[in-house]
Amino acid sequence: MSRIRAVSEATLRRAVDILDSGGVVAVPTETYYGLAADPFNQDAVESLYHIKQRSRDLPILLLIDGPEQLPLVVSSVPAVYKRLMTRFWPGPLTLVCPAQPAICPQLTGGTGTVGVRHSPHPVANRVLQLYGRPITATSANLSGMVPAVTAEEVDRFFADRIDLIIDGGGTPGGKGSTLVGMHGLQLCCLREGQIAFSQIQQFLSPSTFASVDVMKRPTTDTH
Repeated sequence: MSRIRAVSEATLRRAVDILDSGGVVAVPTETYYGLAADPFNQDAVESLYHIKQRSRDLPILLLIDGPEQLPLVVSSVPAVYKRLMTRFWPGPLTLVCPAQPAICPQLTGGTGTVGVRHSPHPVANRVLQLYGRPITATSANLSGMVPAVTAEEVDRFFADRIDLIIDGGGTPGGKGSTLVGMHGLQLCCLREGQIAFSQIQQFLSPSTFASVDVMKRPTTDTH
């Protein structure tokens, strides 16, 4: 039986109940459909890795309802990130930060860091507002496959292995979010996505942020 439900306030509140109980919900984002679970619930996170057939050494990123939720999931925020948030959030920019010990350690893939972004998608944001805390947002796909861009594609991937699919229409697909991290004092491009790293470099010009070096590093699999 299909778990697809049209967007409605009742569906969104049902999603919150599922997250509260340790379940998994598919939600549309500005890139692909993502799989949402409670990042503080060990069983929920373990279920997420199992459903995706994802290696435990690969991290899973999080969505937050704005910068005020960062202290819930990260232990520190580099000053340069605060500048980037003013320009690129909400949007497809994932910032990799030191993780709070309170989140499930599996989410870091053994790195001690976690990727976080603020999505501009209204459905994802409404779920976050109703839930009141961060959620996971790993792409809705079996590991190594092209992520789902429609609710029907999510259903074909997972069928009854997830609890709810919120049908918010098609998502853009193509490139995912751009991931950036810090290597010492250097800002690194871990994966170039919808935001070109050159845009970030231009924004952080020497006259704007002289204390931060910028460099590009090899792409990392963080779906």
